[in-house]
Amino acid sequence: MFKAIIFAITLLGLSACSPSNQASEEINAGAKPSLRTPELSSLGFLSAVYNDKDIEKAKFYVDDPLKEILGHYYIAAAVQRNMLNLSMTNVELEVDEVDIDFFRKFTDDVTVIVKMKGLRGGQPWVDDRTLRLNKRNGKWIIVEIMPEKRQVNG
Repeated sequence: MFKAIIFAITLLGLSACSPSNQASEEINAGAKPSLRTPELSSLGFLSAVYNDKDIEKAKFYVDDPLKEILGHYYIAAAVQRNMLNLSMTNVELEVDEVDIDFFRKFTDDVTVIVKMKGLRGGQPWVDDRTLRLNKRNGKWIIVEIMPEKRQVNG
């Protein structure tokens, strides 16, 4: 009996700890894009830009000022180069870090770091991008693509 309870708790814990797998399944299944969590919004946006190369789909995940900028660049390659400062192909995405967890229902502003693995200039490349999201009407919307942290030598 005790082992069954431990097994059930472990299984529940493992299934609750993988939002990136859930997001990937929803994105790959062609399901209607979800804004239920900051992770799903972040992965959906980056997948639209890097994998689907569909700027109209990417606009679904961002607020109005970012929609206007996306519309200005028009194609995914320009968005990758100018907004995200990272042109890549064959991209795999996974959530690396979210600055909230337990208190998620009490906050309306979070940052999500997404790890990106793929090819840059034909060579394997791993990088990450940080997105800031706000909760509006129960949906997580990207409001800012955070500037890259650069190390200064010297």
